[in-house]
Amino acid sequence: MRAARSGELHLEIVSHCWNYANMLFYQLSSLVVFPPAHMRITMTVFFNDADSETRALLSHFSNIDVPGVIWNFRQLPTQALFRRAIGRNLAAKESQADWIWFTDCDLLFREGCLDALNAALQSRRDALVYPREEHCTGLLSSEHPLLQPDLNDIDVSDVDPALFRRFEKSRATGPLQITHGDVARAVGYCEALPYYQRPSHTWCKAYEDRAFRWLLRTQGEALDVPGVYRIRHAAKGRYTGSRLSNGVRGKLRQLVAKVKE
Repeated sequence: MRAARSGELHLEIVSHCWNYANMLFYQLSSLVVFPPAHMRITMTVFFNDADSETRALLSHFSNIDVPGVIWNFRQLPTQALFRRAIGRNLAAKESQADWIWFTDCDLLFREGCLDALNAALQSRRDALVYPREEHCTGLLSSEHPLLQPDLNDIDVSDVDPALFRRFEKSRATGPLQITHGDVARAVGYCEALPYYQRPSHTWCKAYEDRAFRWLLRTQGEALDVPGVYRIRHAAKGRYTGSRLSNGVRGKLRQLVAKVKE
């Protein structure tokens, strides 16, 4: 039975980071710069100590006190971290939140986002919801200034909204999956599909969001939530291939992005 909760809701945000400290920096900063006034947040980030930049970044933010926000930084073995559904399933089963937002570390929660979400979720029982729109950058190269914050002298920072364009969404995609806490605790995240709970020695392409929607038998219900911003990037720091193969991946991503746009 899904409870229809109202008032100041508790949201757990679940993110993963491997070699993406430069983008996680903006995600965590967005909670500091735009803290919610009417929603309680648990910010969960799965990481591994071998990623020294992410470890240092999380250590820094753990000392920043943000009203209404609890930092929850959890280390996983790399083989478990590389299969995103494993961490998501752990969070889903253990969460005490009313709702859980499964996302990626390149997503930002800017002005008005979380308080608008709190208002939109009042007394709802949906299994899965998502923001109706998001604002995205173009596919940025690794040399773009936005992707080069100074992580040796960390100071919270917002992004330039002029770099982003608005896009409408038609379903709850990987970084935009917000599920009812009672659903998450009951079924986990792809827990019924052993393939998605199998550790990996390399980072896995993230197709589990499709499987999650299939398991819930819904594409999600759209909500009007402002302030959802996402940094799109050509270079994939999480992959472990050669510089040549990673370069080819980046060029292909840029080509596909141009075709879609």
